[in-house]
Amino acid sequence: MLSSQHRLRDNEDFQRAFEKGKSVANRQFVIYLLAKEGQEGLRVGVSVSKKIGKAVVRNRVKRLIREAFRSVLPEINWKGDLIVIARKPLADLEYKDVVATLVHCLKKAKLLP
Repeated sequence: MLSSQHRLRDNEDFQRAFEKGKSVANRQFVIYLLAKEGQEGLRVGVSVSKKIGKAVVRNRVKRLIREAFRSVLPEINWKGDLIVIARKPLADLEYKDVVATLVHCLKKAKLLP
């Protein structure tokens, strides 16, 4: 699980990232990035639509995304807010595939080397 200092929860923060941030996408994720100068580190918000599945499936997808972020978090040296939106194909993937697609999307956003 991500620690509380790395979580993005407030609706206002989500809306600000959607409006002012840039987006990067692949088949499984859409990632919104909003750089913040005064912030200590990275904050991650996860959004999973009801289109993905019922509550059990959505919660599983959220847990997979958070755990994947926790594994790559030490490699990210960026300060700001990051919102991850899951797309439908993500519900059928296993953990290692989720990590691989997340790393691909983060490399596309130039957050990972």
